[in-house]
Parts: sequence; C-alpha cells; structure tokens
Amino acid sequence: MRYVIIRDDDTNALTPVECLDRLYRPFLERQLPVNLATIPDVSVDAKRGDGQPEGFLLPRARRDPPMAAQAPGAAATPASSGSPCANGNGKTMPIGSNRALVDYLLANPGYQILQHGCHHDYLEFDHPARAEVAQRLDKGTRLLREAGFPQPQTFVAPYDKLSRASLLEVAARFRVLSTGWFELRRLPYFWWPRYAMKKFRHAPHWRVGRTLLLSHPGCLLSCQRTYSTMLAGIIHYVNTQQLTVLVTHWWEYFRDGRPDEEFIDFLHETASYLATHPHVKVISFAELANSRLRLN
Repeated sequence: MRYVIIRDDDTNALTPVECLDRLYRPFLERQLPVNLATIPDVSVDAKRGDGQPEGFLLPRARRDPPMAAQAPGAAATPASSGSPCANGNGKTMPIGSNRALVDYLLANPGYQILQHGCHHDYLEFDHPARAEVAQRLDKGTRLLREAGFPQPQTFVAPYDKLSRASLLEVAARFRVLSTGWFELRRLPYFWWPRYAMKKFRHAPHWRVGRTLLLSHPGCLLSCQRTYSTMLAGIIHYVNTQQLTVLVTHWWEYFRDGRPDEEFIDFLHETASYLATHPHVKVISFAELANSRLRLN
C-alpha cells in the first residue's frame, strides 16, 4: 500500500471560503482528507524574499485587509475582531476573526488543520533564540484553539526553514513536522546520529523521540510546473515511495484573483486518481501520527 498526504499551505483569515470549496469539494465528497497548513495570525502586508506581496494575499485582500472573507452568497462584513492588530512589523489578522471561514472548516471534518508558522513573516522560524521561537509557537497554537480548532499536532514552517532552536521547540510541542528537507548544520547535535542513519538508508522520513520528521519532494502540485506532465510525475513519485506528502498552495489556483480553470481541473483529476487507485490510500497527518505505520 502507498500512502499520500495532501498538504495545502497558507489558509488564513483572508482566504475566501469559495476558493477552498471550489478546490476541495471533490476531495471531501470522496472522503479524501485535506490538510490545511493554516496561518494563525496572518500578516496582512506579508512580503516574499524579493519584497513582493505574498501570493496568499489576493488583490482584494491587499486593498481591504480588515475585511474578512465570506462564505459564498453571504454579505461582506468586517472581521469580528475589528481592525487588524500589530505584530511588531505590521498588522495581522487572527484566523478566528473570520467566523465564516472557521465555521466552514469546522463543518467539513475532511479538513485537518495544521499550524503554519505564526504570522508568516519571511523566514520567521529561521531564528536563533528559543524564547522568541517558543513565544511564536505558543501564540499560534493559542489562536488556533481560540478559533475552535483542535490542538494542532503538525507544524509547517513558512518556506520550510527552521533554525536549530525552532527544531527543538517544534519537537517539544508537535507530533509531526512537515518540511521540505533537513540540513545537518541546522539540526540539534543529539539528532545527528539518527540523521546519519536516515542518510545511510536514503529515507525521506525519520523520527526523533515522539516526533515524526517528514520531508516532501517539493511542490508537485504547482502552477510553476507543466500541467501536461504533472500527473505523470505525481504518479511516478507515489508509486516509488511508501509515503508521499503532496504540497500545493490554494492561492496558486486563483492568481490575480481569477481562477485558473485548467489547473483546477488538473487538481480534480488528481483527486480522481487518488480515490480510484487500489494501492493508494490518502491519509491525514493525524492518522499517520496515531498509527503504527513504520516508515521506510
């Protein structure tokens, strides 16, 4: 049996409900869990490394950041928290300020909520101070819980970048860390023997204590890839790995505020393949953490 985990990054208080539902209704109807790496307190002026606005801040959100995204057909209303709050670098909106989005996610248990950073400031967890990292982690968890979500078991760092301090604090709080890769120079020193064994075995996934450390092969579901060959690449990877973490970003399907119909159709084609392939099972990070599955 081959296992697949769907990880969609960057859900936040400004994410339109209709975008998520358009993308993942076919997954939910097929009972395929979708893991949403959710930003607890999104920075409304978040920038990429090149200084451009983050893609998850769609044009409407950039123009009117205090307004919460609404469910389809609902009248637009201000976020329940009033105006955004400051995070030291700019303004932020906690996920709980968008009740329409939170209620939608809670009403659809096929969505699994992961903790994705805190504000999604650029490389915010590539930080050397454990106290600062711990504060951000605890704040993010608190805001997710206050919104009504269960205690998050899985952590995803913005840009998959974690310092040694962040790795230690994440491992102390979460059962799963999902990231792109691991670098020896960033690992806590007492992790080095296990990392050496992982490298010797050419294993993409490993464990330290109670925490599963999962890597992924990059964003296999991305608008930066060639659509005509993307599914073949996904199938090849799934068929050669015991566990594949498929990473995508909801906002890539709605670049510039317009739906990319071809890309959306491809995502739904992927759902059809995953649901009908007899040797593939789509699971959540929580299922993996609570299972006895031994990863090669």
